[in-house]
Amino acid sequence: MTEPPPEEASNQGGETVKQSDEGSRTQKEVAGETGDEEDGATNLKEADSPSQSEPHQHTEPSGDDDEADEKEAANKQVSAISVEESGVSSLSHSSTLQTTPQSMPRTLKINTDYQELQANLSERLERALGTSAPLLREIFIDFSPYLTKTLLGTKGQELLSSGLTAIKMGTSAISLVMLLCSQEWQISLQKHAGLAFIELVNEGRLLSHSTRDHMVKVANEAEHILNKLRAEDAQRHEAFHIICAEADLNTREEELTCDRLITSARRRELSVASKLVDKVLNIVKSEQGPWASDSAPSSKFWKLDTWEDDARRRRRMVPNPIGSTHPEAALRAAIEHGENEDAISQAREEFHEMLKLRRQKSESDVLIDDEMDGMDSELEMTGPVSLSTPCSLIVYGLAIAGTLSITKYEVFFEWDEENSDNKKLDPKVLKYIDIHGRWHMQEMRAVFTRRHLLEKRAIEIFLINRTSVLFSFADLDTVRKVIGLLPAVGIGVKYGLRASRKISLASPRQLFRQSNMTQRWQKREISNFDYLMFLNTISGRSYNDLNQYPIFPWVLSNFTSDTIDLSEPSNYRDLSKPMGALNPERRKFFEERYEAWDHEHIPAFHYGTHYSTAAFALNWLIRVEPFSTLFLNLQEGKFDHANRTFSSMERAWLNCQTDTSDVKEMIPEVYFLPEMFWNDNQFKFGSKEDGSVVDHVVLPPWAATPEEFVRISREALESEIVSGQLHEWIDLIFGYKQQGPEAVKATNVFYYLTYEGNVELSNIKDPIMKEALQAQIRSFGQTPSQLLAEPHPMRGSQMGVTPKMFNPVTSDACMSLKFWSNSPVIHISANVFPQQPSPSVVTVLMNKHFAVNPWNSNPTPLSSQTPPKPPTDQLQSPAGNPGAPAPTTSEQLMASLPLALDPVLNQPISSQLHTRRTLGDNFDERIKLSRSNFATSIDNKIIFACGFWDNSFRVFQSDSGQSLQVVYGHFGVVTCICRSEVNMMHDCFIVTGSKDCTCMIWQWLGQKQRIYSEQLSSTNNPVAQATLTGHTTPIVSVVISAELGIVVSASKEGPCLIHTMNGDLLRGLAPPSLCTDPQHLLVNREGYIVTIYNSTVICLFSINGRLLHHVDTKTSLKCMCMSRDSRHVMTSGDNGIVSIWRTHDLTHLYSYPRLEGAVHDLALSFDHRYVLAAVSTGCVVVLNVDFTKWHHDYQRRTEAKLPSAVAPPIPAAAAPPISTAAAPPISTAASTAPETEESTASVPTSGSAPVDGGENSQPQ
Repeated sequence: MTEPPPEEASNQGGETVKQSDEGSRTQKEVAGETGDEEDGATNLKEADSPSQSEPHQHTEPSGDDDEADEKEAANKQVSAISVEESGVSSLSHSSTLQTTPQSMPRTLKINTDYQELQANLSERLERALGTSAPLLREIFIDFSPYLTKTLLGTKGQELLSSGLTAIKMGTSAISLVMLLCSQEWQISLQKHAGLAFIELVNEGRLLSHSTRDHMVKVANEAEHILNKLRAEDAQRHEAFHIICAEADLNTREEELTCDRLITSARRRELSVASKLVDKVLNIVKSEQGPWASDSAPSSKFWKLDTWEDDARRRRRMVPNPIGSTHPEAALRAAIEHGENEDAISQAREEFHEMLKLRRQKSESDVLIDDEMDGMDSELEMTGPVSLSTPCSLIVYGLAIAGTLSITKYEVFFEWDEENSDNKKLDPKVLKYIDIHGRWHMQEMRAVFTRRHLLEKRAIEIFLINRTSVLFSFADLDTVRKVIGLLPAVGIGVKYGLRASRKISLASPRQLFRQSNMTQRWQKREISNFDYLMFLNTISGRSYNDLNQYPIFPWVLSNFTSDTIDLSEPSNYRDLSKPMGALNPERRKFFEERYEAWDHEHIPAFHYGTHYSTAAFALNWLIRVEPFSTLFLNLQEGKFDHANRTFSSMERAWLNCQTDTSDVKEMIPEVYFLPEMFWNDNQFKFGSKEDGSVVDHVVLPPWAATPEEFVRISREALESEIVSGQLHEWIDLIFGYKQQGPEAVKATNVFYYLTYEGNVELSNIKDPIMKEALQAQIRSFGQTPSQLLAEPHPMRGSQMGVTPKMFNPVTSDACMSLKFWSNSPVIHISANVFPQQPSPSVVTVLMNKHFAVNPWNSNPTPLSSQTPPKPPTDQLQSPAGNPGAPAPTTSEQLMASLPLALDPVLNQPISSQLHTRRTLGDNFDERIKLSRSNFATSIDNKIIFACGFWDNSFRVFQSDSGQSLQVVYGHFGVVTCICRSEVNMMHDCFIVTGSKDCTCMIWQWLGQKQRIYSEQLSSTNNPVAQATLTGHTTPIVSVVISAELGIVVSASKEGPCLIHTMNGDLLRGLAPPSLCTDPQHLLVNREGYIVTIYNSTVICLFSINGRLLHHVDTKTSLKCMCMSRDSRHVMTSGDNGIVSIWRTHDLTHLYSYPRLEGAVHDLALSFDHRYVLAAVSTGCVVVLNVDFTKWHHDYQRRTEAKLPSAVAPPIPAAAAPPISTAAAPPISTAASTAPETEESTASVPTSGSAPVDGGENSQPQ
């Protein structure tokens, strides 16, 4: 029988293992077939032959018996293996063969050998297949479907129905081998292996394909997972790199920020050091300084300070250390405009002289820079940076790029030196700008959202030092973030709006609607100027942006007459029309251009220019620094032609009426800054075509000086004629006639780029187009934000608002209040504001006693009081006279008087309460106490006193007389003390003057009721905020104005000096000749400084030290006071006459009858109804006031050409004296009271009858 090839045998054997159950079933059927018997005999012979022949092959002679034995054993093992390989299945069936008797002996022998061989083979098979049998069984089980198809008989029956199961369940390896070697298996393989193999191959292919697909799928999934992991790794790697890069960038930015901040701190320190050097040099080189005689006289230059008063007026001129006459600009202008050779030569000489001075100044600056380079500047930033964002600092219309850094307590700005736009800025302009700003959060008092280039992306911060800064950001979101980090101060408190960040972000129209300023203006609680400034402020106009400078109207139209009558309507401009429509011919031209305009992209307009541009603002202020430098920067370093330079008010008005390119309105400085008309810096503007030299501005004939022109213009602005029309001008600029159909009807349409919302610069990507639009917006001007879409209400009538002003006063004297001690009253303060819960008048006597006298703000005349109803048993009139009037009670009398005696002084002298009204005995006996030694707080609860022997000033409580604080600081006796205005928290400044020739400024906290300073001296004493120097003799008088930011001090037989509240010396007042001894000072919010020289001469100065008027009264003056509106000054002195003067020209208006005794002090009530005089006879005289009557009387005298009232005051013999002891007094104490230190009050019996003080009267 031919055996199958090795591969097929192995495959078949593998499949047979799976069909072990079927193989065991088919063995009996195979044993009965003939072919099987022959195959079995053949297999038996093959099995026997190896075992017999192999020993004969290995019995050849050899040299070693051991090798023969080993070969024999090996042959037996090979024989056993060959038998095993030759088909052991035939041996297993040999017992079933039929044998003949002849062959029986041999058969027995074979059987015996077979059994032995079988046992030997079984053991060997078990050992050999013991490890592979489990694998074969697994193969049989795995290939059972194939084996089932293969183990079939000739008729298709299954050969092993239970063979596979038996093989699976069995443990013997022999049965498995027998199945593999059986004849049935081989026959079945021959018949069925081909098809089964093909099926197996096909199945294998399908399986391989599915396996391959599965493997590919798994591989793809694995690849995807790997790719995903790789991507995640790469992403994490990239994120790590990004984090590292960001950390590195942040570190670099922090380092750059620290670098920038340190550099800014150093430059800030350099700036402070330079200012200190300039301050010291200014003091020592001043006329009163030690170097005054050594220094050659040279021109002093001035610039406009950024300090604003409560009405947002910038009026204070300060020294300009970098100022010049700009000879280089004058030289270029002279050459370009074709001036004559003499003018060019003069300009060239001035230019070379300036270069020489600059070289000297630069050498000193280099020394300072070298010193600053060696300093170790510490980072001043307190706390971490909450926000750092790029921004632009807007100053005078210039945008300076930099970075704004905000911490918890401070705000810093550092300019970017590498910015290309910053490099283009003129260094001369940058000298006027603080490009390294630092502001504390507590200094901020208002925050406004602003526009910049018609986009709402800027903020303006108003500071407590009365300046402001304007920042522009990238977008509105950044503005919100910045405002969210700033204090919630709103837009301040004076506009009637709550302090919140929401208010700071509100639109101008919302601010206008929510504010109460319009109602206050209608009720005449604020002036026209204040209301216009309010409208400018909330609509986005700012001093920091020349493109959005505040706008004020032309008011007057008469600039040619010698005199002007402000009650004549023809002298005023029609405020219901814009400037371009005042001239009918020009209005027709503009309307025709509007109708004929036809452009696809540009809407029609009346005016191609605007009423407010940066060029117009600079043209108005060309004589004032830093606007002169800014003008030269705009004009490429040269002055404009003299014909186009602002030189005359009349010419400026005519140009606005005739020139189609000039429709400008005015700026607010016209109404408060006379320096804009003076050429104090001596600029060379050249000559006009007619040969006239441009210097000071030519004023109308009715104004002799710029101060007079400003005053008359302001009076015109506040006149009734303007008040009745101002709402119409507001409609044109801020109201419903600004845009739309109403603007077309009013001939009030401007170029479209001047209106908000017509262009969005942030959406323009083209840088060239964006820059062109920005240039156009700057050139054409910007219209204010529209505040209301309906007509603005009119202002209320003055008659309905203040009806009391038309009630004439029939008498001069009101009452007299007498103190029993007869000690002269040397100080009086009338803090009788309506807001005071208990208004009172504080008086201080020469004997160091004081009194707090209650004030009746609304006294009721006796004639209007209802007499008390007498008892029924006393209905009969006194003395039996039924027609006699009812008697006046003490309560009715007190209700009719404005002033009453201090209740404490009404007690008996023996009472201990009187000790609560004394200031002690620690005053220096070498000085004579006067009004200048005392001051009171706004609520009358505190008395400040000086003149103590220990060089201190003290704080007393007025209620108890206790000393609350003793303050040291001077090295000499404090000779004078003064208080400034107060804020809402009753905080103020106290300034003291001393014999040590210095003045000191102290801060008073109203809530804590003590002098406060952040730093204390070594003795735990408060430290003065500033020390003012410059005097060489003891200080005799000092006044302070916190609103104006100035302190005016006078020294004995010395000068009067003006300092800032920071201690900078501004200037000394230059009095008339022979006026050498200043004694009394006065300053008001309008900037008037009144001084008394040599006890007789009254001098009037402006805030910038210009002498306006002076008058010699020929009488010794000891005191003076001024009205709240600054229009009137009241003086008095040794002669006891109280005189009234008009402030602006010191015109004498009226004099009261002489009082019996010298007047040591004066005070005016808040409502201007009474003036209180402190008399040396120990009483206070209250006089009635009627400013309106006195003005009308003066006008009648002037019109009738009567003698001028500027003559000396009425002498003592010209009028009957107001006596303090001429009539029986009416005591304020009870008639049955014991002996008291009291006052007596009396009322006049007629219009000019004396007011009796009852000095010699005794209580009944």
